[in-house]
Amino acid sequence: MGHMVSFQRPDGKAVQGYLAEPATSANGANAPAIVVIQEWWGLNAQIRGVADRLAAAGYQALVPDLYRGKATVEAEEAHHLMTGLDFGDAASQDIRGAVQFLKARAPKVGLTGFCMGGALTLLALGQSPEIDAGVVWYGCPPLEYIDASQIRAPLMGHWATQDEFFKIDAVDALEAKLHAAGVHPEFHRYLAHHAFANETAVGPGRIPATQYDPVWAQQAWDRTLRFFGRHLG
Repeated sequence: MGHMVSFQRPDGKAVQGYLAEPATSANGANAPAIVVIQEWWGLNAQIRGVADRLAAAGYQALVPDLYRGKATVEAEEAHHLMTGLDFGDAASQDIRGAVQFLKARAPKVGLTGFCMGGALTLLALGQSPEIDAGVVWYGCPPLEYIDASQIRAPLMGHWATQDEFFKIDAVDALEAKLHAAGVHPEFHRYLAHHAFANETAVGPGRIPATQYDPVWAQQAWDRTLRFFGRHLG
């Protein structure tokens, strides 16, 4: 359904990304768009599947390749790739470049990200005024890195109360910080574990402390698509 494209960052450097488009060609180029930010694994089949799912729902969806071609199934290597990533650069350059690329071809552009991508979504929302709506999935940077006063777009968040990586207390603190800055997000909390919407987080191969939950995942996706439908059209 999708293909690789190249786009420019604000600083002029080129980045690759996976672009999925709605099947109806008549609507494809003018359809609203969403930038999708990967988990720490990289630009893998699972996150391309998220873009395909959004394309099936009528959106152009672009996943920037933050790791520049690298991806892994090993937690240790994923951690290494993530810690090697310059989050500020990724948020202000790679992600903003992806948003601007889509803004040239879409009336409105949203942003969503999972785990590490959720943290990057929160960072990018404060740095890309072009973003029209954001949805964060179980990921948050240290609160001092979030400039809540710069967040203008409507925001939804999906959080797991049993999350061992992003504790629910930190989510409460994030919500308080956002409210204090006049940002009033729509946060949903689920009795679930980290990565509950990742259909590959099942069976013996999954990382301990992650667990796919199809029921909560479906509810979160329904809420997400209604939210994007409201704000992106």
